[in-house]
Amino acid sequence: MLLTRRKFAAATGALTAGAALPAQAAQAALPIILVGDWGREGQDGQSAVAAQMGKTAAAMPARYIVSVGDNFYENGVASLNDPQWKSSFEDIYTAPALQAPWKIILGNHDYRGNVQAQLDYSQKSPRWRLPARYYAERETLPDGTQADFFYLDTSPFIKKYLGSKVNIAGQDTAAQLAWLDKSLSASTAKWKIVIGHHPIYTALNDIEGEDHDLPDMIAHVNPVLQKHGIRIYICGHDHLLQSVKRDGITYVVTGAGSQTYTPKATLRTGAFASSAHGFMTLRLSGAALDYALVDSTGATLFGETLAQG
Repeated sequence: MLLTRRKFAAATGALTAGAALPAQAAQAALPIILVGDWGREGQDGQSAVAAQMGKTAAAMPARYIVSVGDNFYENGVASLNDPQWKSSFEDIYTAPALQAPWKIILGNHDYRGNVQAQLDYSQKSPRWRLPARYYAERETLPDGTQADFFYLDTSPFIKKYLGSKVNIAGQDTAAQLAWLDKSLSASTAKWKIVIGHHPIYTALNDIEGEDHDLPDMIAHVNPVLQKHGIRIYICGHDHLLQSVKRDGITYVVTGAGSQTYTPKATLRTGAFASSAHGFMTLRLSGAALDYALVDSTGATLFGETLAQG
């Protein structure tokens, strides 16, 4: 069945599993907010999402925010002095709880502009953290266990960008994959979480030529995740909130930070998708990963717990 906007919302429903944790469990977990595809000068729902992110971040309270890319539409930023730094970021995410660090990755729209400016903004802003095009960070969780986060640069893997405005020329995907493979092999952390911009698998069956699953990501990145038993991959790019499980990996899309759309697609069995504006929350402890997909009104649309071990 083809899903219209009304049918799409009804079919996906509003689920609350895993959304609320007991106070003791919440205090023992690392709380994070993840959002993608947002930089539209407050338009297309961005301001509403930002306002709710501030409320949710305060309630958690979030240790930091992760941007899964496409930070500025349509063509990234031109320089460190681009007015979009204020109009799409500084003047939008103004809530006190959102003054925490932002861990940033790049999306394809960022590659249409000055990527080096986004890297350099880390020296100008106390909350903008983009140390490299791809990088890893270790977090010690409140219960003393460790988690390693791997932040990827996925645009260079997408072949159709070659020769386009998405300037991926010169980026070495083989080197990035070798780094990821070696880093995952060396990691002794209890949790290994991989974050990129582009989806691998999504909740949607392709129909009428729409591209949701990405063959280039399936061919190159997914085998490394499977090799190392990664439990969850988080991304944006598709302007929806989604979750789907496949071959032992949970694939979550949090690409609804501003403009969303109603796909011409059918929902896969057991999957979730919503065209609501929103973001993702994550609470991580040694025992479990709890995540939820939250809309701009604060309603939890979907959530679940991934148990460790």
